[in-house]
Amino acid sequence: MTSTTIPTVSPFDFRKALSSNKLRGILKMMSDYRLAYLAANLATGLSALAKMITSLVLLRLFAATILGERPPFAGTLERTLLWLALGFVFLAVFEGGFSFLAGRLAAYTAESITRRLRDFLFDHIQRLSFAYHSKTPTGDLIERVTSDVDTLRRFFSEQAIGIGRIVFLFVINFGAIAYLNWKLGLASIIVIPFILAVSVWFFRRVTKAYEQYQEQEAKLSTTLQENLTGVRVVKAFARQAYEIDKFEKDNWEKYLRGKHLLLMHSLFWPLSDIVLGLQMLGGFVFASLLVINGELNVSDYPVYVALVVWLIWPIRNLGRLIVQTSTGLVSYGRLMEIVRQEREALTEGRFQPNGPVRGEIIFENVCFQYDDGQSEVLQDISFVCKPGQAVALLGSTGSGKTSLVNLLPRFHEYTGGRILLDGVELKDYPRAYLRRQIGIVEQEPFLFSRSIRENITYGVGRDVPQAEIEAAARAAAIHDVILSFPAGYDTLVGEKGVTLSGGQKQRVAIARALLKDPRILILDDSTSSVDTETEAEIRAALNRLMQNRTTFIIAHRIQSVMNADLILVMDKGRVVQMGTHEQLLQQDGMYRQIYDIQTKIEAELEEEIASVF
Repeated sequence: MTSTTIPTVSPFDFRKALSSNKLRGILKMMSDYRLAYLAANLATGLSALAKMITSLVLLRLFAATILGERPPFAGTLERTLLWLALGFVFLAVFEGGFSFLAGRLAAYTAESITRRLRDFLFDHIQRLSFAYHSKTPTGDLIERVTSDVDTLRRFFSEQAIGIGRIVFLFVINFGAIAYLNWKLGLASIIVIPFILAVSVWFFRRVTKAYEQYQEQEAKLSTTLQENLTGVRVVKAFARQAYEIDKFEKDNWEKYLRGKHLLLMHSLFWPLSDIVLGLQMLGGFVFASLLVINGELNVSDYPVYVALVVWLIWPIRNLGRLIVQTSTGLVSYGRLMEIVRQEREALTEGRFQPNGPVRGEIIFENVCFQYDDGQSEVLQDISFVCKPGQAVALLGSTGSGKTSLVNLLPRFHEYTGGRILLDGVELKDYPRAYLRRQIGIVEQEPFLFSRSIRENITYGVGRDVPQAEIEAAARAAAIHDVILSFPAGYDTLVGEKGVTLSGGQKQRVAIARALLKDPRILILDDSTSSVDTETEAEIRAALNRLMQNRTTFIIAHRIQSVMNADLILVMDKGRVVQMGTHEQLLQQDGMYRQIYDIQTKIEAELEEEIASVF
């Protein structure tokens, strides 16, 4: 297999481009490429200048052939036509060469800036907090990193170099007309203040319309992403009609906002064309009066006609540039909303340990709330977990079990009390170190659309021998299942592991956590999607592997927590009971109630099965 070498591009921290002035911020994004953009603008201006001169050469050809006017150095008509033909060729090569150079420079700079912007955004998003990702729709992030980045790319490749063409043509043509007659020069630009005022008026409204359009497009992307992600649920509940109706409503709203945006653009162009057309017509009339009054030569009139066309063109495009810049500024603002988010400090910490943790964890009156002003989801949690012990969390949905274990890898920061790990405040540990010490099997395991081997070795960060992979898979009771697949460990599992059953995905996730060999293991209801026999196999393997490893087990079934060294029964964010299985059975409380209910249900199921067979 041939390897692809990715050419490097100069790194840039786009947090430096944060600015209350969006245009200034965009200019900061162009750092390292400003000379290239200056050269692109210069090349664009020279190309436009050559095109303008070509029209003047056409006028000279008309004067030479029809009016018989020839420059002194040309000589005969034939020689004059030869010089004009050579001039046409030279101007065409000049224009084409500088146009190619401008396009090449613009493409290189625009693609380079957006490439490093995408790299930065992906890196930045990876470093944002768990809380940020839990609140931000995935579809919205995807929309910003794709659509808004592409809008900025068009800005850098088109609008950013348009100013060179406009300035060159305006200055040269205005100077030439003013040289012919200063009154005519002033009369030819009288419309500029009006065009600028109209452009600014439309700029504000297009900015607002484009913001609304992008917001709705992000909402539509989120709807689509959620529908495709939950396609199994949609089909299982036969909710296709509901989802189609929801998508059509979002799509209709996008259509309305897009139509409004296009209406703003469609109103600007005719209005500006009418005004500039009247300006041109007024210029022709005024020039004719100057000829009649003897203030302008007859031979200069067609020259003025050619020049005023090239003067009106940059005025018109200046308005276009102002209006279209609004889209780039809107996209800049939307992207900077992501860039402004604070990154997680992964390596910073007052305590920098050298080796692995022992695993002693102490909760002292720990409280936690997700946001200021909200009620606490954890209240006054206190317990001690010795190294190598297993702590089980039992309770109804919403009781705070997952919130509690999410504090250990510092996905969230506790807001009251303190947590000690090996006698050190948890907040003093670097997050990266903590997460290397902790293995997590989530309630809804996520698998990448890669091979089973890659998913199992994902959290290790090193080349793993096949024997180690198989040992972890055996411990998770998935090895034999993997061997039953035609490609074995090289089997691709599809997006989110869609080709595997729920129980198989959970066992692959357990194998991934076990191969990491963490000192602290978190099992968030990791056996909820497996049958009783498979759960027993996994539990037997975990009982062996949990020796000398601090383990937190979240479960709903008593059978999954009976062997834990400490069981915490939680209700509404509080620990209402604490002890071993035997101790809790002796108490009247929630644990005994759950045990009696589950025991009764299992007994009834056994009787029903026995009656069938």
